[in-house]
Amino acid sequence: MEQPADRASVRRVGELLGAGLSHYPPLCGRDEDMSHLLVATLEDESIPAEYRDVATWPAPMRAEWSHDRGAAAAAAHRSRLVEGFRRVRAAIDDFGPDAVVIIGDDQYENFREDLIPPFAVLAYDDMICRPWSEAQLSSAMRGRANVWGEPPDTQVPVRGQPDIARELVTGLISRDIDIAYAYRPLHHPSLSHAFLNAVLFLDYDRRGFPHPVVPLAVNCYGRAVVSRRGFMARWDDSTRPDPPSPSPRRMMAVGSALAEVIASSELRIALVASSSWSHAFMCDKTHRLRPDTPADRLLFDLMTRGRYDELSDYALAEVEDSGQQEVLNWFVLFGAMARSGLTPSWATLVESHIFNSNKAFALYPVASG
Repeated sequence: MEQPADRASVRRVGELLGAGLSHYPPLCGRDEDMSHLLVATLEDESIPAEYRDVATWPAPMRAEWSHDRGAAAAAAHRSRLVEGFRRVRAAIDDFGPDAVVIIGDDQYENFREDLIPPFAVLAYDDMICRPWSEAQLSSAMRGRANVWGEPPDTQVPVRGQPDIARELVTGLISRDIDIAYAYRPLHHPSLSHAFLNAVLFLDYDRRGFPHPVVPLAVNCYGRAVVSRRGFMARWDDSTRPDPPSPSPRRMMAVGSALAEVIASSELRIALVASSSWSHAFMCDKTHRLRPDTPADRLLFDLMTRGRYDELSDYALAEVEDSGQQEVLNWFVLFGAMARSGLTPSWATLVESHIFNSNKAFALYPVASG
């Protein structure tokens, strides 16, 4: 009888788990502070007073705001987000990846005036991150207490996998994707919050996060990455904008090539898009007071139905008009999933009127080969 081949002699087939989540900074803070981005916007007197008047807000927005500036609504918002993070974490643990490739943006943290790459793989080794002592680099958490009650000197180890990062970069370049890479941080001492918050939230229960992380930085803030430092600006700010970000179509092309690289390898990769969806502070049509929920619902519907041709045709001008810049991180994931022929096995959209952004979660079946 023919004996089964020795496991070590069998070439492993590349496998890909797709997932999406949020890196929403106020979730790091307390419920009573969760609406602070809206509070700061209300203090911008260059926004016409009638829009800042609570009485003019839509009824659901007034209900969330209530008498406590959203503290009670924040608890419910947190509960749904934590449930989503736990579900994604369980899927990653079950998959057991060689590395978790996190697609995230850099909001004037690591990349600044001296270099703004469209795409960059961060081939970092193991590092110790200090999320709360480094919080001054993320304006949304600057000077605020964290929900875990951790002291400022708290250290969070994050495993790296530079060999896998090099393999991915090599494969992308061989497929005519001109991607940057780095072996050490530039302006940030460790990981920008799009990457570190993803790790913190996937370890919300503080059990440790054992999986190596390979950050894939995307310039999704484009015209606002330096001019507005990837964050809030006054309504009447007239700073000259920067050049645009890559288009949704280009983001998807990079994701498709990345899926090809993984499929042709022997790697098990969890590809995780890290961002909330439309951001109030980037959305002029809502006077920067609330996210563009109709636009997010449209994108969410296209995602769940696997309408990749329509996603590829989504215009950058539409992204910018709706404050959906950070969703460009997800378009890299969409490209990978389109190449793999997959639609989400689970997805949910967590909506909010006063907590700056809507948040989405998604999980895809494992793609093999």
